[in-house]
Amino acid sequence: MYTVCLVEDEIALSNVVKAYLERAGYEVICFTKGSEAINYIGNKVDLWILDIMLGDDINGYDVIKAIREKDENVPVIFTSARDQDLDKIFGLELGSDDYMTKPYSSKELVLRVNNIIKRVYKDKENNIITHGDYNINLDKRIVLDKEKELKLTTLEFDLLLLFVQNIGKCFQREEILSNVWGQDYFGTDRVVDDLVRRLRKKCSKLKIESVYGYGYRML
Repeated sequence: MYTVCLVEDEIALSNVVKAYLERAGYEVICFTKGSEAINYIGNKVDLWILDIMLGDDINGYDVIKAIREKDENVPVIFTSARDQDLDKIFGLELGSDDYMTKPYSSKELVLRVNNIIKRVYKDKENNIITHGDYNINLDKRIVLDKEKELKLTTLEFDLLLLFVQNIGKCFQREEILSNVWGQDYFGTDRVVDDLVRRLRKKCSKLKIESVYGYGYRML
């Protein structure tokens, strides 16, 4: 689920936009003051929606400057009651991705959010699998537990990938051998038990269930 931060001092509008975004499948975090938004920078946010004029002496321009000091790539949409080209140009120069003039349609805002999310995160979606706290990068073949990289062997990574791509499916040991070691492997299937044990130890938050007399599955 993508997280959107909505920085808007009009409470009624904020509630409406929040409801539309949540209906579209986003997690929404709302702030009415620029200082609150700046204090939140550094947490996981996939897109910011910033009103220019806020409920304190910090405006949307101040917030985006603080955001860009931490993250040059996270998308930002500016909103404002002022329909002036200078505001739009200034916002773009500061690194905003879009600009909407109030009053705007909440439906249109959601469509713009959808389009930006698809454009910015399309490649990441294709190459990264998220399972709980674990992010599995298929291209780099690395696994992160939140921000910490886990050192997995080739076989451990392949076993993890097999499980996370087939949540709930029960695999016989022979199936795991075929998928992880390859069909040319002729050793004992007990190597599967050892590999599962090692993966459980390195990725302790995984729920890998033993199915007596059969094999394993991940829940």
